[in-house]
Amino acid sequence: MKNICLAFLLYLCFQPLIGQNSNTISIGKIESLDSEILNETRKIWVHVPEGNYNKMSSTKTYPVLYLLDGNSHFYSVVGMMRQLSSSNRNTVLPKMIVVGIPNTDRIRDLSPTTGNYYSGDSTVTKSGGGHQFMSFIEHELIPYIDSKYPTESYRTFVGHSLGGLTVMNTLINNPELFKSYIAIDPSMWWNNKNLLKKIKTTKLDKRYNGRTLYLGIANTAGMDTLAVKKDTTYDTRHLRAILELNSFLKNKDNLNHLSYKGKYYEEESHASVPLITTYDALRFVFSFYQLDINERELIDPEKDILYKIKNHYERLSKEYGREMKPELYFIENLARRLIDKQQLKKAESLLRYNTTNYPENHYPYNILGDFYVTTGDKMKAIECYKKSFALNQNSYARDKIKVLEI
Repeated sequence: MKNICLAFLLYLCFQPLIGQNSNTISIGKIESLDSEILNETRKIWVHVPEGNYNKMSSTKTYPVLYLLDGNSHFYSVVGMMRQLSSSNRNTVLPKMIVVGIPNTDRIRDLSPTTGNYYSGDSTVTKSGGGHQFMSFIEHELIPYIDSKYPTESYRTFVGHSLGGLTVMNTLINNPELFKSYIAIDPSMWWNNKNLLKKIKTTKLDKRYNGRTLYLGIANTAGMDTLAVKKDTTYDTRHLRAILELNSFLKNKDNLNHLSYKGKYYEEESHASVPLITTYDALRFVFSFYQLDINERELIDPEKDILYKIKNHYERLSKEYGREMKPELYFIENLARRLIDKQQLKKAESLLRYNTTNYPENHYPYNILGDFYVTTGDKMKAIECYKKSFALNQNSYARDKIKVLEI
């Protein structure tokens, strides 16, 4: 028996090393999806936090970021996501599934209407396929991802250049499809500013409740924005159209229900702006996500940490469209920190909060019982251990009850 246990422990110890023998670092995988709408096979690049690609065995679910021009931006976005959601204990962003969508015919898919890509260019004959492409995303890609991966209903849509135009077109015509939209230096000039004109006549009504848009603007003209707005040449048409969009959206009378932020990146070109824009945009979009509790709040008996936590998770629940509650161990660890600082009343409120959030789990009652043992409240400790034992006939609670009832 001892030999079996030893062999098992050795297996567990060396298993991570066995997995490293391939000398590879993987951040995702490529899948193929046969699209009846587009009548072609599409490659999809998928990153799932912690490598959890099996929805049925997952205990966690994640928001999903859909990324146009996936082959160009997948690596940087996944790296940024990992850095801000888990590296160095970061919790600025939630962990997210990233779905990169590479191109097969970029101009066809990312142009909502027929138009010429360059001035006087009559060779672009396959433009205007944006409606079919978005139908593919809505009716084939999103259901496929939801069926196979542990997804939340919270979805973000990110696009650059013509991809940014697609993001804006989706926001205006189908705002419910995504929760947040990130348009990076979008080609608003397309087809004589056809979409921009439509945006200016669109009422951003209750359909846009809870929707967020971030617009990143690159310095593509090499002159100040005042000069750009006065210029009428071909060279400034791209920037002029985006500045016109930003001016319209900055007017609070036009926003109504849409949450909006636009930023001009004077030092960035059309090619360099996606990285910094994506970073700023995700910080803006998920500004509600991070819960900050500082040392002063821990040691001040007048600071109601529990109230702050409850408010935070009420906001999360609203954004995610379902009940969100803190992980059991997060609250437990916070309570232990409070105990170390002799903030026993605050620690007790957090531990009792855990039993409320997880009423069918015996473990929080054991921890609360331990707290009462530490504070010398024998009767409350016994009560907690009995509740734990009623939920799960665990030996820990049973042994504690025997000792305390002597």
